[in-house]
Amino acid sequence: MRSVLKLVALLALVVAGYLAFKPVPIDPAPWITTPNAGLTGPFAPNSLLADADSIALPGAGPEDLTVGADGALYTGLIGGAVVRIDRTTGEVRQIANTMGRPLGLRFDAAGDLVIADALKGIVAVRPNGELRTLVALGDTKLHFPDALDVAPDGVLWFSDASQRWDTRTGGLMDFWESRPTGRLLRHDPRVGETRVVLDSIDFANGVAVGPAGAWLLLNETMAGRIIRYWITGPRAGTRETFLEGLPGLPDNIGYDGHGLFWVALYAPRTAAVTRIRALPPWLRRATAPQRGRSLRDDPRDRYAGTGALQSAGPQWPRAFHHHRGGGERYVVRRKPFARGARAVAAAGCPMT
Repeated sequence: MRSVLKLVALLALVVAGYLAFKPVPIDPAPWITTPNAGLTGPFAPNSLLADADSIALPGAGPEDLTVGADGALYTGLIGGAVVRIDRTTGEVRQIANTMGRPLGLRFDAAGDLVIADALKGIVAVRPNGELRTLVALGDTKLHFPDALDVAPDGVLWFSDASQRWDTRTGGLMDFWESRPTGRLLRHDPRVGETRVVLDSIDFANGVAVGPAGAWLLLNETMAGRIIRYWITGPRAGTRETFLEGLPGLPDNIGYDGHGLFWVALYAPRTAAVTRIRALPPWLRRATAPQRGRSLRDDPRDRYAGTGALQSAGPQWPRAFHHHRGGGERYVVRRKPFARGARAVAAAGCPMT
């Protein structure tokens, strides 16, 4: 009996040693706990998005949305297609193909559609469909361009989600590793200068320039937090926490020009998600999944959430929720409400 116990103990040690030292690509760090308000108060579950319109698309992966001067919606799909959506007829037409992975996108003053492409860098589509590169992948160590916005002075502000991983992991490895490497960058197209203004962000995501271009908001996805970065004034170049404790993972964000930011929540910050990140680094390393999975692999956890955030301060007056199974071959738009705006749950994009 004693020899059997010794054998079992030896096998357990072998298995534990393998799990602890098996070859895995991540290098986990201790996780610093961040607040989570939970689905209570203004975040209480509701079905306000249940009756929203759905617009079918010819491909998967509509990450962000923007509205053109013609009133149409524009978005990018897996495979590089950039499409125009007629809001009246629902007609979808491809206007360009980056041959990459278009994510965040906004129009500049010249009418060019500027795109953060995770595989190509920061590119622009001219009205005639011609593509040009503004910031190539690798410039300023650009690794995972994710979201962007255009300030009133024409400067582009964009996020580099991770210096460690790319779009193929969908943020999964950054989540398990808990080693913030995201960045915020600015590009001045007038002089062609690009520089880093913030780093050590726990998956830098949505970017939205606020009132008068004085400051912007940056979504720090894995921390469930929104950062404010001051662009002008006496606090220029400094950052502060604008809002933390979000019950979901903030993805995209858009400013409606009327005092409200619309924030899209990609997935809920569940107790299971928190438990995983709270594991000791060695145990996270031992149990890390393979590349290519998602933080919400279970189809039952398909979640659409968006909310209105006041620019005057971190008040959250309204939130919209909906759980929906299936893939992401659609965009969701709520019927008009206050000021004629429409909240787009898939992207946090305000439409007027």
